[in-house]
Amino acid sequence: MPHALIVDDDADTLEMMAALVAGEGCTVVTAATVQDAHRQIALREPDVVLLDINLPDGSGMELAQEVATRSENTEIVLVTGYASLETSIQALRLGATDYLQKPINVKQLQGVLSRLKRPAALHAEISDLRAEYESSGRFGRLWGRSAPMQTVYNHITRVAATAVSVLLSGESGTGKELAAQMIHELSRRCRNAFVPVNCGAISPQLMESEMFGHEKGSFTGANRQHLGFFERAASGTLFLDEITEMPLDLQIKLLRVLESGTFMRVGGSDLLECDVRVIAATNRPPMRAVAEGRLREDLFYRLNVFGIHLPPLRERREDIGLLAEHFLAEINRSEHASKHFSPDATERLASHHWPGNVRELRNAVQRAFVMAEGEVIDSQSLPAEPAPASNGNAVEPAGIMGGSLAEVEKRLILTMLAQHNGHKARTAETLGISLKTLYNRLKEYGGDESGLAIRDPAKNARPRKTPREHDSKNRNQ
Repeated sequence: MPHALIVDDDADTLEMMAALVAGEGCTVVTAATVQDAHRQIALREPDVVLLDINLPDGSGMELAQEVATRSENTEIVLVTGYASLETSIQALRLGATDYLQKPINVKQLQGVLSRLKRPAALHAEISDLRAEYESSGRFGRLWGRSAPMQTVYNHITRVAATAVSVLLSGESGTGKELAAQMIHELSRRCRNAFVPVNCGAISPQLMESEMFGHEKGSFTGANRQHLGFFERAASGTLFLDEITEMPLDLQIKLLRVLESGTFMRVGGSDLLECDVRVIAATNRPPMRAVAEGRLREDLFYRLNVFGIHLPPLRERREDIGLLAEHFLAEINRSEHASKHFSPDATERLASHHWPGNVRELRNAVQRAFVMAEGEVIDSQSLPAEPAPASNGNAVEPAGIMGGSLAEVEKRLILTMLAQHNGHKARTAETLGISLKTLYNRLKEYGGDESGLAIRDPAKNARPRKTPREHDSKNRNQ
């Protein structure tokens, strides 16, 4: 049976919380001071400490740090009537796993207590992950032995057991969704839904309905009640990718949900409660997105309670060989083959800049597997290095460097687009980014302002319908 320690100098609060915790099947002891808390901890190590920040003989923050340092198996949850973003961030840094605001929300407290059955299993899972990492360089869904990736692994295991919001940042193709899935799988919500949502792939006109649902008859075409992403992710995790593509008016509504834990369907009047953990991601530097007006500052701070940055591949070059071997091994298994890289191929992979990051590397390995005629994949089987476009409009790759990161990215994208004669799908594949991301970037650049064609020939070359096809379509309409 889990054991809880409640530390608060208010007698009524102690009595109320002790009754709630006991009702959840825990043994409970209480303390009104830091000294009393030390005494209770010495008698029996608690599984959870519900700790007020302001105590008569000391700081709850300092006690939290002491308990976190002394025991890895004790969860610390700060309880305060004056919760703030700064307080929650400081609490997490000192070792707390969560915080509750007075008056206590019973469902939030139940959620905290439900995690008490998770630490033992979580510690075992993390031990297994670390053992696998030591032997293969794999940590769950992610691969890499570099120092930047070790930091990512530590952050994931640190935040997974909590209920706080997480903001993942990093360039396209760095593995943000994989990191979000790992956080979910190591959390108490692991048996419930993980719902990924790409905010850039949903029409702004439909996004509110998709996010919060709608009632029957709430607008033209609403023929039935529709459950939104928050309801579909009930008791689980909602992953909001490309959060900066969400319209600003909807960002305000998302902020309200995060602060209140409630929402209403479009066209509805009932206030619905939601128990959903939100993980957001952006491929833009978050503060730059705030400065550019793409992300509300207040929403940024609410999401960025715990931020994790996924490094680009060029900043962890020692992982390139490991990742390439992993992708090749996957293909060999599926194709019943035994191909391997030659030394010159490995060297060339390690020296490439990889603007599309891990996604581009995976695509390059897949292409090299197909191109290699025998069992050896040499440098000739790898995708050719970018060359100047024949029309003379493109900038040579060697001249791409220089200027701000955004300018370099723009010039690289437009250069690759020109080299592929305006074919967007091939350009996106070469860059290792999604077609949607490419469209978003081109939209920012304002079309043909650079002088480079950005039309998609395949899209414009539509076959003409025969009279029979045309008549058939009219009948169906």
